[in-house]
Amino acid sequence: MRVVTQQTFGGPEVLTIVNAPEPRPLPTEVLVRVKAIGLNPLEARLRAGEFPLLGPPPFVLGWDISGVVEEGPQAWRFRPGDEVFGMPLFPRAASAYAEVVSAPALHLARKPASLSHVEASALPLVGLTAWQGLVDLGGVGEGDRVLVHGGGGGVGHVAIQIAKAFGAHVIATASGSKREFVEGLGADEVIDYTAGDFTEAVRDIDVVLDTIGGDTVERSLEVLRPGGHLVTAVAEEDLKLIAKFEAAGMRFSGIAVDPDPVGLGGLVELVEQGRLRVHVQETLPFERVADAHRLLESGHLQGKLVLTL
Repeated sequence: MRVVTQQTFGGPEVLTIVNAPEPRPLPTEVLVRVKAIGLNPLEARLRAGEFPLLGPPPFVLGWDISGVVEEGPQAWRFRPGDEVFGMPLFPRAASAYAEVVSAPALHLARKPASLSHVEASALPLVGLTAWQGLVDLGGVGEGDRVLVHGGGGGVGHVAIQIAKAFGAHVIATASGSKREFVEGLGADEVIDYTAGDFTEAVRDIDVVLDTIGGDTVERSLEVLRPGGHLVTAVAEEDLKLIAKFEAAGMRFSGIAVDPDPVGLGGLVELVEQGRLRVHVQETLPFERVADAHRLLESGHLQGKLVLTL
């Protein structure tokens, strides 16, 4: 099979396609013939050596996949021919930039018929991040006021839809060029962060989901109601920030996504109800993985990028 690997940290040009033996599934795992691979900004950072999650090269990047089950020794959950998708093993290496992936069956779900493989591969990491941030940690419910920072991005555009599905009033920050897109996702209000300060535009927020980081996290303290909760998907747990939020009567949480089968099932249910869709900005063939990483690094993506096989 073909895989994308790298021998050194560096720019997109270090990514090379090589031949490698197919993995052998362990008990409880299934072998998946990959049809599409969702890309995430984290992978560009790992490739460049900015974040030591996978250790030194060589390694194979990637987690988000959609494909067809080929075999599984004792995995009763799926049969050969089943179409599945998921984010296996994160944050351990899943080596998903490959034609074939061996994955724990528990980390996969049956692909909804309404989603193509391209769309399904784009959903797991961003969808689970949004689900775990809003539902599991944030406890978002009917009538809550939710602020989503980065509403036009991968996590943000899914988070808007999840919050709306749970009955929240959703406010999103986005650039003016993404206003129509974000409104189309169901956002009740859109704040153009290039034209004004969000802290002057909103108040009494129950839950903030941050996908931006930097000073956006601390400034969000100003818009929370007493007892409100900020969940950030990009900033690590910061003891000083936690203390500052708690002193102000607020909660602060940093989230590290994991391949939770309950959350994945929740996403599937919303898709099947027609309440969740994933936007893919562009698809590129497997052979153009370096070009895809250049797009990842350009920033300001609308939704997701996907490699197809």
